[in-house]
Amino acid sequence: MSDHRDVRPDRTARRVRARRHRSNERVIRHCRDGAADREAGMATAEYAIATLAAVGFAALLVAVLSSGEIKGLLMSLITSALNFG
Repeated sequence: MSDHRDVRPDRTARRVRARRHRSNERVIRHCRDGAADREAGMATAEYAIATLAAVGFAALLVAVLSSGEIKGLLMSLITSALNFG
């Protein structure tokens, strides 16, 4: 019966086995973590898009609320709420 292990006891055979083992580990790790690696920067991109949307909405809100008509409407609403009691 043949033995599947490398029977050469020298240093070259050990190096070959170690290199093959590292290569196999790399392939297994790549297959296992492949989906996570492909989406590694997605959270950062999503945060950037959400931040830009929030800044755009804030700028629009400031532009609308700084108009004279809306400012008067808000002041009357606040005054009537404070005078309610």
